[in-house]
Amino acid sequence: MRQKLLQLKEKLATGRPRHWLRLTVGGAALVTAISCATVTRTVIVPPNIPGAKFVGTQACAECHDELVRDFKSASHAGLQAKGPNAIHMGCESCHGPGSLHAESGGEKKPVYAYTPGKPRIVAVGLQPKILNPGRSPEVCFECHIDKKGSFSLPHHHPVSEGKMTCTDCHNPHKGSARKGGGTQIASINDACIKCHEAQHGPYVFEHEAMRDGCTTCHDPHGSVNAKMLTARNANLCLQCHFQQVTPGSILIGGANHTTSLQQGTCWTAGCHEAVHGSRVNSSLRF
Repeated sequence: MRQKLLQLKEKLATGRPRHWLRLTVGGAALVTAISCATVTRTVIVPPNIPGAKFVGTQACAECHDELVRDFKSASHAGLQAKGPNAIHMGCESCHGPGSLHAESGGEKKPVYAYTPGKPRIVAVGLQPKILNPGRSPEVCFECHIDKKGSFSLPHHHPVSEGKMTCTDCHNPHKGSARKGGGTQIASINDACIKCHEAQHGPYVFEHEAMRDGCTTCHDPHGSVNAKMLTARNANLCLQCHFQQVTPGSILIGGANHTTSLQQGTCWTAGCHEAVHGSRVNSSLRF
């Protein structure tokens, strides 16, 4: 049994063709199917709009020339298909087939709530129109399924509730999809401080972690921890502020924290409440 599993693991690692596998466990036959090919690319199903067909990115460029021009620099541009398949994998891979939208001169606006592969009408009596991913995160979840799971965690940005959209923080049409990423001059924190201005500063005594970005301590999509923190309580701080254990004491930053660590987290214990920065205290106490 162990030998067969090791052989299977080796085949999976080397990318060899997959086959049906039969294992005997305790006298019972266990049969499982393994794919016949290794897929090294993302496979998506473009949205479907009843009565519409794909017309290609060039048709979109007739009206949306700036978007199509700038899209060449976008992170998502690397996903475009080559050759004849490209007609299905340009703008319409996210917005849906655009023939009806193009034929109407752009009059047919979004009226669909997106479901992968098959949208549903949300306004009775209106004609099928082009999709607007900015109105629904489900378009993004078609590829970024892991982020859909993150938004289901107890503490998350209200994207699934419809109070925010992915495009509030990410630009799908131009440059890096991550604001402040790539070669952008903008700060990596710019997307966050649009809403969280109080945490921006400037501060007389800054928390150096802010230089590395808000995502050093927070998961922007969702977390099991309050305030979307990447780790619980003092464990978060100790990732950077290393502790030194000596006989009878625990030193952090050269100061004895033995009693303080028993009172709560670094900020709830009343010691370092100004976690983003302080204007009066170098220890970020207040």
